[in-house]
Amino acid sequence: MKKILTFGTFDIFHKGHEFYLSEAKKHGDKLYVVIARDSTVLKVKGKIPRNNQTKRMATVYEYEAVDEARIGEEGDKYKVLEDIKPDIICLGYDQTAFTDKLEEELKKRGINAKIKRITSHYPDKFKSSKL
Repeated sequence: MKKILTFGTFDIFHKGHEFYLSEAKKHGDKLYVVIARDSTVLKVKGKIPRNNQTKRMATVYEYEAVDEARIGEEGDKYKVLEDIKPDIICLGYDQTAFTDKLEEELKKRGINAKIKRITSHYPDKFKSSKL
């Protein structure tokens, strides 16, 4: 069974998020989604999300392609790699937070996962900052 891991804020869940998760799911059997903590969103984006982390997680978990959703770690953001041991990590087309050291962290933790970028789905229309 191939495990896929994705990350995101998913503040205003929209068609772009659905596309991202559906495309990620095509790469394996079980899709795990890590929802950014409110405090992490504030640090990365400079503002608190409209919907709190619990509501965002519940919304993502309801989406048919998602097998498991969880809120990200408070301290070590990469600890989830050890918990899930993914075969594939799918990143969004514009995702940059915590991706610069991802390959290094995988190697350090002895996890041999492939990293794939998911293409955009009408980014001028379906992007949380535009909605």
